[in-house]
Amino acid sequence: MAERDAAGAGGIEAERGSDSPDSDSDSENGGASGESEMDFLRNLLSRTLGLGRKKPEKVLDELTLDGVSRFMQSEKCRNVVCIVGAGISTSAGIPDFRSPGTGLYANLQSYNLPYPEAIFEINYFKQHPEPFFALARELYPGQFKPTVCHYFIRLLKEKGLLLRCYTQNIDTLERVAGLGQEDLVEAHGTFFTSHCLGSSCKKQYTLDWMKEKIFSTVTPKCDKCQSLVKPDIVFFGESLPPRFFTLMQSDFQKVDLLIIMGTSLQVQPFASLVSRVPTNTPRLLINKEKTGQSDPFMSLMGLSTGMDFDSEKAYRDVAWLGECDEGCTALADLLGWKNELEELVKKEHSAIDAKSGQAGEAGASPSPPRAGATASLSTPPAKPGSSTQKESDAGSKVE
Repeated sequence: MAERDAAGAGGIEAERGSDSPDSDSDSENGGASGESEMDFLRNLLSRTLGLGRKKPEKVLDELTLDGVSRFMQSEKCRNVVCIVGAGISTSAGIPDFRSPGTGLYANLQSYNLPYPEAIFEINYFKQHPEPFFALARELYPGQFKPTVCHYFIRLLKEKGLLLRCYTQNIDTLERVAGLGQEDLVEAHGTFFTSHCLGSSCKKQYTLDWMKEKIFSTVTPKCDKCQSLVKPDIVFFGESLPPRFFTLMQSDFQKVDLLIIMGTSLQVQPFASLVSRVPTNTPRLLINKEKTGQSDPFMSLMGLSTGMDFDSEKAYRDVAWLGECDEGCTALADLLGWKNELEELVKKEHSAIDAKSGQAGEAGASPSPPRAGATASLSTPPAKPGSSTQKESDAGSKVE
């Protein structure tokens, strides 16, 4: 699969660089037909190195969280895109992959896997689905509540600023927090729906149907053709949803501010999203550590579009380091939204508790609120030795 940032009880993405459409390369190749080969190569090199371009305009009055907040309150900021990973859900109690002793990979010995990542590989799953569903059952203890970070994204929506939220996570907590289908691009899939793997069937199943199968310890089989049924999460070896590539082409042409939270930006093609925004679009990183930065050698050649927080040429990227919930609270405070955010979290969590209590009184296991928070996971990181191995804790939830 294209390498993937999401991971969790099944949210895996495949390595993907080759199957992701690239409008830039299409336009460049198309341009060759009307010019000589030498002219085409000269123009391509000029575009790649940025030769002849105007110096990028500095949009933020200062490269700080305060500067970002002032920009957000200006008329220049109309469309905000958020790209998020595992780090926004860890405070909800969802385990990451690599924490010593507690991470998912440290506790998979009982499944007799050839190697830990096999549990999230599509070919292994088709032959041996039992370990995955056993893990899904273990990671489905009840309800997970959306975090402060999730509700901050919802506030962006309510303020009319959110263009889209691209998530690597498969935990559905964005849905639980109040984001709708149109607000989201679940890049690594979701537990919300499942499909039969039969090539001529593909029957769709609901979250409740899958939950019943998981907890009955019965391997989910299609009612129609008896083929294996898999949650709609992206395993290693599978392609990302078409929606990711379709909306990426349009959203990143009109974004005014990009907010990156809780992701290591090590998995492609998700990591490439930061480079798709216009040259003057500010980018805010809220994360435990700086990530997504340009490779020093490539930067010297002018070939990198990664983030630049510290060099003398830095002009649009801001890093706020710490827990995602704390960063969102700090930004909300500067925007004058802190009380509103705190009240929203309190109200929504109370509603979830009340619903859970009602389900308990009825003698049933708690049902996931709204879209449901099944195994709140994102996609597993890439295999050891791959380019995604250095995933940070902030982005390794089940990313």
